[in-house]
Amino acid sequence: MTGVFTGFATISVLIALGALLAQLKILDQQGQRTLSTLAFYVASPALLITVMDDSDLGFVFSGNLVAVAGAVLVSATLIVTVARLRRRDLGTTVVATLCGSYANAGNLGLPIASYVLGDPILVAPTLLLQMLVLQPLALVILDADASTTRLSFWAVVRRPLTNPITVASLIGVALSVTDLDLPVAVSDPLDLVAGMAVPSMLIAYGVALRLGPLPGRGVPPLDLAAVVATKQVVQPVAAYVIGRFLLGLDAEALLAVTVLSALPTAQNVFVVAQRYDRAVLLARDVIFVSTLATVPAIMLVVLLLT
Repeated sequence: MTGVFTGFATISVLIALGALLAQLKILDQQGQRTLSTLAFYVASPALLITVMDDSDLGFVFSGNLVAVAGAVLVSATLIVTVARLRRRDLGTTVVATLCGSYANAGNLGLPIASYVLGDPILVAPTLLLQMLVLQPLALVILDADASTTRLSFWAVVRRPLTNPITVASLIGVALSVTDLDLPVAVSDPLDLVAGMAVPSMLIAYGVALRLGPLPGRGVPPLDLAAVVATKQVVQPVAAYVIGRFLLGLDAEALLAVTVLSALPTAQNVFVVAQRYDRAVLLARDVIFVSTLATVPAIMLVVLLLT
């Protein structure tokens, strides 16, 4: 338990540092975007390659992945059912489903897996599921909803391959499967770049919290509460139930899938909502509220399971 509190303290210090840098006007929104872009396109892919290269793929594609996928299916099904009963349009339903099931596995999942759970590879099943299945599927549906013409097969195939996190995950899997060792001239710089992934993400997140706008009043409170509860309560509970009673996961794996299922909604859901102009205010407010609820939610999970 001491290690868990130490991990959260480490993360909190770096987030607070980002907020302080924003308060002192050392970093502004442009600086925050630069840090986030660097983390997304360079540092996080490097970290994933190094982590997955050294990982046991039997673990990545183990019961952890099944538990995470099952929890996503439960929360997504619940939101889709409610949205259809309330006669929401297809685009709004897709964005609401992402809000209630798509975790911030990159910006917060990697640091939490590293410093709270003790191993960044624990977030790999969640990242792979989201980047290779959930995100491409959602974007294809949104494209189809917004397009007057039918998407080609190759347009569907190419979409996930434009995401650096997806590409890095595939490279890491390929290196692990083939058991290839990268030359020192490649691995050493890669390790250095990977080392800045977690701090840059957390500092950028702290800047965003300080400078970002507070949520408005454009979303019905019941809608907001329902989606946040689905993400922060239903999904981790489903992961726990599936992991313990259906899969028989050990204590460490059960803690990992439950904690990672309690992560807040990913910030790129808001980007998707803006891109397709569907449920933009809902996405913004769910991200904000679920992020505030993350630390107490995860601390409760840790206290109950350890």
